[in-house]
Amino acid sequence: MKQYIIVVSLVLTAFSAGAQTSIDEVLRSIETNNKDLQANGQLTTAMKLETKLDNNLPDPSVSYTHQYGNKEGMGIQGELVASQSFDFPTAYAQRSKLSKTKSVTLDRQHADFRQQILLQAKTVCLDLVLLNQQKSLSDLRLQNARQLADLYEKRLSTGDANILETNKINLELLNAQNEARMNEAARVAKLQELATLNGGIAINFTDTAYAPVQDVLSFEDFKVEAMAANPQLLSLQSAQTAALRQINVNKAKGLPGFELGYRLNTATGGERFNGFLVGVSIPLFSNRNNVKQAKAQSLYADLQLESTSYTVESELHQLYNQSTALKTSMDEYSRVLNSQNNLALLNKAIQTGQISMIEYFVDVTTYYQSRQNYMQLQNEYQKVMAQLYKYKL
Repeated sequence: MKQYIIVVSLVLTAFSAGAQTSIDEVLRSIETNNKDLQANGQLTTAMKLETKLDNNLPDPSVSYTHQYGNKEGMGIQGELVASQSFDFPTAYAQRSKLSKTKSVTLDRQHADFRQQILLQAKTVCLDLVLLNQQKSLSDLRLQNARQLADLYEKRLSTGDANILETNKINLELLNAQNEARMNEAARVAKLQELATLNGGIAINFTDTAYAPVQDVLSFEDFKVEAMAANPQLLSLQSAQTAALRQINVNKAKGLPGFELGYRLNTATGGERFNGFLVGVSIPLFSNRNNVKQAKAQSLYADLQLESTSYTVESELHQLYNQSTALKTSMDEYSRVLNSQNNLALLNKAIQTGQISMIEYFVDVTTYYQSRQNYMQLQNEYQKVMAQLYKYKL
């Protein structure tokens, strides 16, 4: 029974170690574990609480004065004053609306920050897919180079090959080994970058194929959808609304403030006077130019939203055109490469002596370069599409 349990445990461990993690799973993990995202979330919470501080009532004031007479018989006199000041009620209503709008703005800024982190993580994953593909290609190239090196070593010993041909094969083997080594170093670096984004937790990501992406058919329809969901534009729209509300708040500051309280006077001999305290504060000087400043800030928010909208639309157009060009090139490479099996034919031809060493290296170099170009096009296309559809992250 113990042996059975051990065998099952080993099988499950091996299965878990070899399990692949999809890009969506990686993004969900990073959304949970990323330290920068967690820190920004706490900062957003703190700033949202800060927006409510301006709408608190001032602290109540309590004071007591104890006075002594300078002549005999004058006795002792005391005064107790308790008061509470507050603004005109309209000011509290306007500040409450401003606080809610600022909270929405902060939430949207956090959503924009989250999107940037997830886009960065997705880009790293897409680079890892490319590196995993290149690893498969470099492993194939290394395997072929080793087979040819062994073959020409045997031919050299029997006199069927010369030293120049053998040296060329050995150089090809050296280049293949170096390419595999550099590719693995780059892959490990990307995995480390992914672990850093995941809060220091390593992620096993070995995908060699990209997930299907939705093609952009109509730019105008896509532009409307993308800009309506863009968190940067949404936060600027909230900032625009907040700037308008700030004007109303600053206008409300021009209304008088009030103070209500209780006053008690005592004196030697049991005499006592008590009553209510009422005061009015007229902001003749403290609110000067506040409304002008708020209007200027509102104009700045309008212009900033307008400028950023133009920038976002221009970037979307550039990415759209880039994706179209990449898709065309990628499809052309795919049609040609999928209709050919050059590598197997080249290996057979060189081993049977149908082509010369020079012809082989010219053709095999073209084949590997074409494969590399195709994989690079796929990677660039996926990155462009990730940027286009980042609002869905």
